[in-house]
Formats: sequence, C-alpha cells, structure tokens
Amino acid sequence: MVLTFVKEKQLYDQEMPLMDHLNELRKRLIIVAVALIVFFVLGFVFVQDIYRWMVQDLGVKLTILGPTDILWVYFMLAGVFAITLTIPVFAWQTWLFVKPALTPKERKVTLSYIPATFILFVLGLCFGYFVVLPIVFHFLIGLGNDMFATMFTTEKYFRFVLHMTLPFAVLFELPVIVMFLTRIGLINPYALQKVRKYAYFVLVVVAVSITPPDFISDFLVTIPLLLLYEISISISKFVYKKRENSM
Repeated sequence: MVLTFVKEKQLYDQEMPLMDHLNELRKRLIIVAVALIVFFVLGFVFVQDIYRWMVQDLGVKLTILGPTDILWVYFMLAGVFAITLTIPVFAWQTWLFVKPALTPKERKVTLSYIPATFILFVLGLCFGYFVVLPIVFHFLIGLGNDMFATMFTTEKYFRFVLHMTLPFAVLFELPVIVMFLTRIGLINPYALQKVRKYAYFVLVVVAVSITPPDFISDFLVTIPLLLLYEISISISKFVYKKRENSM
C-alpha cells in the first residue's frame, strides 16, 4: 500500500508540471483571443473611415453585386486591423510563456523581438500597399488600354489588395524569425546558404501564387522576397558570430 502511494505521488509530481504548462498555455491563448476580438470590434467601429482612406485615391467608384459584399469588406478590413494590432500581444504572450525556461540574458535578448515583430509586420503591409500594389494595379489597368469599361466590384478589389499586402506582412517576419532561431541555435547561416536554391524555388512559387498571372507582377513580388532571404542570411551570420564569441 505504501509502495502504491509512493508511485502515485511520483506520477502526480510528474504530471503537475505538464498540467501547469497546459494551463499556462490556455491562459496565454485566451488573452490573445480576447485581444483579437477587442481589436476586431474596434476595427469594425472605424471600418468606414478605413474604407474611405483606402479608396480616396482610387479614381473609380467601387460597386457591389449583393448585400453580402458589404459585410465581407467590413469583416476583411476589421480582420486585418485586428490581426495587425494583435501581433505584439501574441509576441508578448509567447515570450511570457517561454520566459521561465530562459536565462536572464536570453530573456533580455528575446524581449527585443517583440517590437521588431510588430514593426516588420507593419512594414510588410506598407511595402505591399504603397509600393507593389500601385505598380501591379496600374500595369494591369494599362493592359485594357481603353478597350474595356472599367468597373470594379468592392469584393474583388479588396481581395486583390489583400493578396498584394498580407503575404508581404507575413514574409517580412522572416528576418526576425531567422534571427531568433539562430540565437537559440536551431539554425545557422551555413545551413541557410546550403538550402538557398530550394528556398528560392519556394519563394518563387509563393510569389507566383499570390500575384495575378502576369510576368511583371511575379517579378515585382519575387525580387523583394529573394532580397529578404539574403538579408536573413546576413542577419543570421551576424547573430551566429556574436553567439559563438559569447560562448
């Protein structure tokens, strides 16, 4: 009986840390979910202002084919707004979750990734919206060359905007992800160089997938993605050397 009690006590002690981790993870996920919902509601409140700002220089009046198109645009704009503002909350909660397993020095270093994650996400959105989108949009419109009456539905236009911006916001996170993984020793610049040709192939496939079916659009999206990969390798080299010197 005593032996059984001891075994049960050992099993309980082993399970408690796991249960604590799961409870902590659930707590962090709930906070992120609540933040996402709050920011979504906030975005929904200001969705008309966001819409007017985005179409002020468009030059054409967007049309809708049904009432649900309006709702889709509202949800899409509020969703992107919510995701953008939730990024730092998600990064902060992730850091709090892994914090107990980090040394004081690692905590200080990894804490700096939180603002970098948000800044790069916003930079990716801005790059897609202010640089890539106008070039691709005007090029595609120019192909018509007075052959067609120009009329855009609201849903199709904003789907196009979404395809030209959100992928860049995600892919602009590549440098900070590479920096973090190099810092904790999961990857190194030599491995990134070794798989460069495969990474290029994947990035080209991604670029072709998210852009309209024309060479100019593919080219304008592919080049920044390849540059991002090369920048990530350079960052990885810097972090790797610094990590080696400190060991």
